[in-house]
Amino acid sequence: MSSVVVEVANTDTDTDTDERTHLLHNSSTSVPSRDSAAGVEEIAPSSSSNEPDESLRPNSVGSSQRLASLDVFRGLTVALMILVDDAGGAFPSINHSPWFGVTLADFVMPFFLFGVGVSIGLVFKKVTNKPSATKKVVLRTIKLFLLGVVLQGGYFHGRGDLSYGVDVLKLRWLGVLQRISIGYLFAAVLEIWLVNSIAVDSALTFVKRYYCPVYEVLSINSSSSTSIHGSGTQIVHCGMRGNLQPACNAVGLVDRFVLGIHHLYQHPVYRRTKECSVNSPDYGPLPQNSPDWCLAPFDPEGILSSLMAAITCVVGLHFGHIVVHFKGQMQRVFLWSMSSFPLLISGYVLSVLGIPFSKPLYTLSYMCITAGASGFLLTILFYIVDIKHIRKPTMVLQWMGMNALIIFALGACELFPAALQGLYWHSPENNLVDGTELLLQSMLHSRKWGTLGFVVLEILFWGLVAGFLDMKRFYIRL
Repeated sequence: MSSVVVEVANTDTDTDTDERTHLLHNSSTSVPSRDSAAGVEEIAPSSSSNEPDESLRPNSVGSSQRLASLDVFRGLTVALMILVDDAGGAFPSINHSPWFGVTLADFVMPFFLFGVGVSIGLVFKKVTNKPSATKKVVLRTIKLFLLGVVLQGGYFHGRGDLSYGVDVLKLRWLGVLQRISIGYLFAAVLEIWLVNSIAVDSALTFVKRYYCPVYEVLSINSSSSTSIHGSGTQIVHCGMRGNLQPACNAVGLVDRFVLGIHHLYQHPVYRRTKECSVNSPDYGPLPQNSPDWCLAPFDPEGILSSLMAAITCVVGLHFGHIVVHFKGQMQRVFLWSMSSFPLLISGYVLSVLGIPFSKPLYTLSYMCITAGASGFLLTILFYIVDIKHIRKPTMVLQWMGMNALIIFALGACELFPAALQGLYWHSPENNLVDGTELLLQSMLHSRKWGTLGFVVLEILFWGLVAGFLDMKRFYIRL
């Protein structure tokens, strides 16, 4: 069977480093050999021969094979995203925390960013043509950012709304893919330009190669404060000192000043707080005497918070470096574990000291605990999938991870279910999507459990679609 790879990126291979890897799906997380003439091994090249492409085969942890656990990790992240987005309304406990705190949904974005960082560490093992590599990174960042604007800028209205289109004056500029593109750009540029060309033969040289130059650049202190800001005719008085509450934080101030209130997310998560919803922690009517800021827009993927989120990519880079330079399987497990637990502990300690967990603000405590959880989860999957070779239970997730971008676009962004809803019988409510969910709710005699059953069925559907695409060697990536 011939191999087909649908590429969005250019396919020239004239540079010393072809880091061609999609951001939600790295079609090959292979670790290039040390004596590779190109410096970095080709990532999932398209092939017209009848021989299966080595970089597209199910992979183990050899020096030239895929890291299957990373595919599973990525697929699990996409599955979690579908679960919390579609079942979060029925089960508010797994939905995003209204402002402070961490729920299952709050781990999805860090998982994505962490996976991107690991992939970058595997791809940019050795870069001999830094300007060319940087150019490709910038182009890929632009394409991913623009794709995010198309998918989440407001043009597509998602399930339950058969209309489409957006006022360009209210286009949302930031979103999930845009944040991933920022993290990718930040981590990739660090990896290309701030890594010493030192052969790694000990723990000391490992630190000198990667972390000494990065530390010198990143050792910068910054501070910010918030003053009075307004939204239309509504004015919220913050005083001369900002805080971490929804109304007067620096993250929202910068987004309103740079992007404008009309280009922000119009349904912020803090509308589920007790101050803004009688059904808290779910959405609901405004309580009496609710504060004015309950109606203000706020982007959960804002500018300042995205810069902080990029650090999660850097943590993933560290895990990728361990894969590249430490070949022992249990050695990797040990080093990954020793990297994950301090992050988990640091996040908890910071929260105790007064820096709360907050996904909308992407606080330091939130970054630490979610990055640590990402590393710990990848370590467990690595042990199960790549060391013990227990792959059948995770095969569906591996398929989803190998084609995560198309599942994100069609499933998580609801392009496919919205298209199915366009085919209805007499009334728009009589469509296959809503009918299936209502049927499960009737069979289980429960609205919320029927919704959960529908979401599980949806995840299995996308897993089978991804498996079919993998069988056909068909991958869509940037």
